[in-house]
Amino acid sequence: MTLLAWGLAWLLDFTLGDPQNWPHPVRWIGNLINAVQRVVRRFCHSDRALRIGGGVMWLVVVGLTYGIAWGVLKLAASIHPWLGWGVEVWMIFTVLAGRCLARCAQDVARPLREGHLGESRLKLSWIVGRDTSALQPEQINRAVVETVAENTVDGIIAPLFFLLLGGAPLAMAYKAVNTLDSMVGYKHEKYRAIGMVSARLDDVANYLPARLSWLLISAAAFLCRLDGVHALRIGWRDRYNHSSPNCAWSEATVAGALGIRLGGPNEYFGQRVDKPWIGDAHRAIAIDDISQTIRLMWVASTLALLLFMAVRFWLVDAA
Repeated sequence: MTLLAWGLAWLLDFTLGDPQNWPHPVRWIGNLINAVQRVVRRFCHSDRALRIGGGVMWLVVVGLTYGIAWGVLKLAASIHPWLGWGVEVWMIFTVLAGRCLARCAQDVARPLREGHLGESRLKLSWIVGRDTSALQPEQINRAVVETVAENTVDGIIAPLFFLLLGGAPLAMAYKAVNTLDSMVGYKHEKYRAIGMVSARLDDVANYLPARLSWLLISAAAFLCRLDGVHALRIGWRDRYNHSSPNCAWSEATVAGALGIRLGGPNEYFGQRVDKPWIGDAHRAIAIDDISQTIRLMWVASTLALLLFMAVRFWLVDAA
């Protein structure tokens, strides 16, 4: 039944994604982060105090998320096993973000393909932290490919990895870790101190999933009849060409599979950030690379699901 729940949740994400008006745990986690952050900022003012307060915020948000998820699952199962199973499917479904990621990428690509550059820039600004107001089509394509490649890890592979390790409650706790990083884990002056713990622990949480993504995306490249050998080679060569210890693993592998170059300088919060280049520019990046990256994401995530289900089956069988 556990493996069936995993498979059904993944299929729901693949077909439905997250309907906009449905209640979603990530929104609740975001509201909790905002509430705790306000309390921390009220009492903590120096950088040192904000770092400590940020650590307390991380413990409160992640701890509450895990505890509530575990409690809700236990309560539902005590009422009826099928209710518990249904709640488990719903929780797993909500931590997966493949369809949402694909939809957001396509929302940027569609107006760009139709020549509506301003609309494409606007839609891109909803999913990236960089300044999009003056980006040209090639830069937009690059930003979307990078976003899909990076979020293949924390939107699908990592939640499935923590699902394997500790079931739906731990997958929900990972989502809290990732949401904390996305909300406060910036080097910008406003968040540098309070978000330090969240940023570093997100790096720790994604350490193994990011490295697994190198192999999974490379295997997906072979299956998609792209350059799997180059994906493996560039993924390894450029794995540290990023300020994050994890992001370049998936980005470099996608760049290698497609034969394009990612990274480079960008504007964040009005400041120019000179990032190293990732991959080799065998050709100019094109709008079709967005759909190719989405395809790689789906195949890699399917491989991740099958791998983790096989490991789970082997562990249960061995026990």
